Amino acid sequence: MNDIEGVEAAVAAAFREEWGQVVATLIRVTGDWDLAEECAQDAFAQALDRWRRDGVPRRPGAWLTTTARHRALDVLRREAVGAQKLREAAVLARDEGPSDPEYDGDDSGVRDDRLRLIFTCCHPALPIEARVALTLRTLAGLTTPEIARAFLVPEATMAQRLVRAKRKIRNAGIPYRVPPAHLLPERTTGVLGVVYLLFNEGYAATSGADLVRMNLCAEAIRLARVLARLMPDEPEVLGLLALLLLHDARRATRVDPAGELVTLEDQDRTAWDRAAVDEGAALLESTLRRGRPGPYQIQAAIAACHTTAATAKDTDWADIAALYGELARFVPSAVVRLNRAVAVGMSEGPEAGLALVAELEREGELDGYHLLPATRADLLRRSGRTAEAAEAYERALELVENAAERRFLEKRLAQCRSA
Repeated sequence: MNDIEGVEAAVAAAFREEWGQVVATLIRVTGDWDLAEECAQDAFAQALDRWRRDGVPRRPGAWLTTTARHRALDVLRREAVGAQKLREAAVLARDEGPSDPEYDGDDSGVRDDRLRLIFTCCHPALPIEARVALTLRTLAGLTTPEIARAFLVPEATMAQRLVRAKRKIRNAGIPYRVPPAHLLPERTTGVLGVVYLLFNEGYAATSGADLVRMNLCAEAIRLARVLARLMPDEPEVLGLLALLLLHDARRATRVDPAGELVTLEDQDRTAWDRAAVDEGAALLESTLRRGRPGPYQIQAAIAACHTTAATAKDTDWADIAALYGELARFVPSAVVRLNRAVAVGMSEGPEAGLALVAELEREGELDGYHLLPATRADLLRRSGRTAEAAEAYERALELVENAAERRFLEKRLAQCRSA
């Protein structure tokens, strides 16, 4: 790798690790979401030139935050038209770090700009879709197309949703803080949704060369742990943390050394992170004893069925199908029903699963979702109907965005054609 490639790799790594912190800090000190994103983007662009000349700094995040802050100060100085703007510029000019007491004036006791950003995004004045999407954009640095695919909506729709959410926060004067304890419950659903989708985007990236984006998984788990400390008596918070740990325990085995996808039944279970499995299972058992089940606890129970089975053949698919049926009561979505179709196909036979997939196809809610034809293809393959399976794999390939998933589907298609 030459020097230019090395710097580009360092900037890319810094973006994955530091984007959320840089933007969150700038939003805290400016109150201007668009300015924060603009100045953060400018700082990363400057890094490409400056780091080539001066070398990669020892603390890339601090360099990026300082550069973005100076850029924001310049903008505010040029646009200052009154005392309030000048005061904002004065705040920006200070050198105190994000943990300085002057910046920690809320009454939550939480000194984490990224967590503050999540709670601000998840204000009940915003629609739930906007809360999750806005945080994924500002905190995780996901692009508008990536978020649109996560929500299965057109890119233009998501762009409008993000603009409206920022405008609502600005016009309503929504405070940038973790709310006091008595207001936490009304924000919990949106906050958990943010962390859940953040992990999902890292665990199975919607696009790009890599199936797994480890930094997003790590950030989601970090935030889930902070939430668990903040709300230790909320079962769904603990359920979410358990779910993420149980999934993340399998992360290293989901792709082979060549970056190719490995299905759950073919993964090396001895290479799973047993510490994460044990922690997740203990958390799940603890929270289920409270008798207040919810969707994250149920999903964690499904994950536990997989991670506690000694072999793929030992998986209790009937139990998993029943759990998906229970999950559908809390989350009556077509995606949940698709997952149940897989479990039914594994427990009762492919034809039973195909009947449920056919219902989803007739309803049309999952049109454009590559996992619908991919699921149909897998069930057809398992039933020996390889010609029909090949047609379904071809349809899935027309829709898939992730390169690793594409290669896996191409491999399955070739197997069906040669059968």
